[in-house]
Amino acid sequence: MRQIIAMGGGGFSMEPDNLLLDQYILAQVNKDFPKVCFVPTASGDQTSYIERYYKAFNTLPCQPTHLSLFEPNFKDLEKYILEQDVLYVGGGNTRNMLLLWKDWGLDAILKQAYENGILLAGLSAGGICWFEEGLTDPLNAPLYKLGCLGLLKGSNCPHYDGESKRRPSYHQLILEGKLKEGYGVDDGVALHFVNETLSKSVSSRPNAKSYFVRRTHNQIVEEEIKTLYLGT
Repeated sequence: MRQIIAMGGGGFSMEPDNLLLDQYILAQVNKDFPKVCFVPTASGDQTSYIERYYKAFNTLPCQPTHLSLFEPNFKDLEKYILEQDVLYVGGGNTRNMLLLWKDWGLDAILKQAYENGILLAGLSAGGICWFEEGLTDPLNAPLYKLGCLGLLKGSNCPHYDGESKRRPSYHQLILEGKLKEGYGVDDGVALHFVNETLSKSVSSRPNAKSYFVRRTHNQIVEEEIKTLYLGT
C-alpha cells in the first residue's frame, strides 16, 4: 500500500501543543515504534526546527531520526532512506528543496521509497512536493510539474486559510489555466492519499477544512471535502 499524507500546515512545527496530525501519521504505520525520519531540507536544515522535531517526536511512540543534506549524517543515502517507515518533510523553500534533492538523487530515492510502501508525509513545502504542481513561497509563484515529484495528480495549495494571498492567487492561476486544478488545504488539515486516491481529510482544528478547486465554464468552483476532526 502506498500512502502520502499532505498537510496544509500544522503538526509539531506549527502546533507544538497539538500533535494530533503527527499522531495520525504514526497510526497509519502497522508498527509499535515506527522509524520516522524528518527531512528539513526546505528550511536549510535549520537547527531549531530539527530540535523542535525531536522535542515533539520523543514524546510519541516512534524512533525519530532526521536527514541532513547540508551536513550529511549518513554513509549511504539510499540505504538510510529505505530503512525508514515514515519520511516527514518540513516546510520552507520548496523550489530550493527540490533542486537540492535532485542534485543528491533524493527525488528518485523518495519515489522508490513510496513504491516500497514507506509513508510519505509533510506540511507546506512538504505537502506541495508530492503533487505535479503547487502554489509556493511568499511571492505566490507557481511551481510547475517539472519541479515537483508528481506522485499525486494535480496541484496543491497549503496555508489556504492562513495566508491572505493564497486563496485568491490559487483561484486566479487555475482560472487562467496556469495551474492544474487541485487541493486547497487549511492549516491544521491533512489529506491522506492511499494508492494515489484521496482516502480522507483529517484536521487538528475543529473548523479547519480542505477543498477541491477546479475551473468550470470560466469560473472557479470550490468543493468542500468532508474533514474529520481528530480531537474530542
